[in-house]
Amino acid sequence: MPAGRKDTSGTYVFAPLTPDRWTDLEALFGARGACGGCWCMAWRLRPSEFRAQKGEGNRRAFKNVVKKGPPPGILAYFGKEPVGWCAVAPRAAYPRLANSKVLAPVDDRAVWSVSCLFVRKEYRRKGLSAGLISAAVELARTLGAQMVEGYPTDTKGQAQPAPFVWTGLPTAFLKAGFEEVARRSPARPIMRRALRKKR
Repeated sequence: MPAGRKDTSGTYVFAPLTPDRWTDLEALFGARGACGGCWCMAWRLRPSEFRAQKGEGNRRAFKNVVKKGPPPGILAYFGKEPVGWCAVAPRAAYPRLANSKVLAPVDDRAVWSVSCLFVRKEYRRKGLSAGLISAAVELARTLGAQMVEGYPTDTKGQAQPAPFVWTGLPTAFLKAGFEEVARRSPARPIMRRALRKKR
C-alpha cells in the first residue's frame, strides 16, 4: 500500500503527487489525460495555449509542473490502485482564473484554489471527492496556505456527466468544511475554508 494519509474510514489512502508517483497519475488519467487531453492544464494556460498543446503537449507540461514541485495536488488510492485526483495550488498558478468575471477574486486575501477533481468511474458517488478535497486542504496547509477556495458546479440536484462537474459539487466542499462566500452565477458558487496553522 502506498505511503500516505488514510481517511477516517480506512478505505482510501491520500498522497501528494510527487515525481515518483507520476506513473500512477498516468494510469489514472489514461490516454485521454482524464478528459479530452486536458492533463489538468486547463486552468494553468490561456485558452489558445491550451488548445495548441492539447493532449501530449499538456501531458509534458504537467509532468514538468510535477517535476518542478511543490506537489500540485493529491492522489487517492484504493489499495495500490490510484482512483482519484484533486488539484490544489496558489490561485496565481491558474492564469485562466484571472480572466473570469464569475470567479474573480472575492477580496485581496492570498488564497489557494482547488481547481479540479477526477475520480475513476467505478469509485464515483461514494464520497471520495470530499476526502480528496480534505486531503488537498491539508497539503495546502503544509505548504503555507491560510485560505483555500473551491469553485464547484451547482447542478441543483440534476444529474450531470462527470466531465461537466470537474470542479466538484457544493456538497463535497461542504463535507470538507467549506462555506459559500460568493455567487455571481446561479451555477458557480465560490466556497472557502480558512486554515489555522498546526501547532
